[in-house]
Amino acid sequence: MLYLLLRREGFKANHKRVERLYREEGLSLRRRRRRKRLSHLRVVREQPVAANQMWAVDFIHDSLFNGRRFRAFAVLDEWSRESLAIEVDFSLTGERVTRVLERLRGERGLPLVIQADNGPELRGRVLDQWAYEHGVKLQFIAPGKPIQNAYIESFNARLREECFNEHVFLSLDDARRKIECWRVAYNRERPHSSLGNLTPEEFAASHQMSSAAARTARPAADPELAGAAHSAPASGPKPDRFSATLRSV
Repeated sequence: MLYLLLRREGFKANHKRVERLYREEGLSLRRRRRRKRLSHLRVVREQPVAANQMWAVDFIHDSLFNGRRFRAFAVLDEWSRESLAIEVDFSLTGERVTRVLERLRGERGLPLVIQADNGPELRGRVLDQWAYEHGVKLQFIAPGKPIQNAYIESFNARLREECFNEHVFLSLDDARRKIECWRVAYNRERPHSSLGNLTPEEFAASHQMSSAAARTARPAADPELAGAAHSAPASGPKPDRFSATLRSV
């Protein structure tokens, strides 16, 4: 990650040199990773192919300097990996969740599907009524299967490692400010290997430009086909000449 960030800033450094300096400075930490065992046959879920097709939501907890706990409600676009919102407060009810989603509706529209776990705020009547009124499908994972919501779980791990574990939050406003700064940097500056080492905003912008170019670049019509189409009657069977032209194409 440091090598990619240095290259984005214009430094021409080999990844081996970056790794050597990283080790010499004692920044490399050994992490104990639990061995994952596959207990069942995994079913590959259909992946989104455009923005606002599927959002993932989840809660993550932390504490202030005085020990008081707070919660953060994260919303992620699974296609572009964009962090759409991180709402921070001591208590986040179903009404607060719908207010966050309503704010995002005014900013960028709503998704077709929202992937969520089985938390009481997400399975409550308030969010269910809001989703029904706006035509959004709520898709819940199986109990005890967080791998089914892997995108938001991976995002929560990055949020904890790169923000929660690196800052001391003196107050709720301080936590909101620091977390929002991290969210903006995550979208604009942090490259993702799954996105071709682009940031989420760069990935979304590049696909928007390619889609616009594809819409404007239309193939020229075949004049012979166009003339045959105009000569064809509006109803009834088409003449043999028109059918022969289509077969030749």
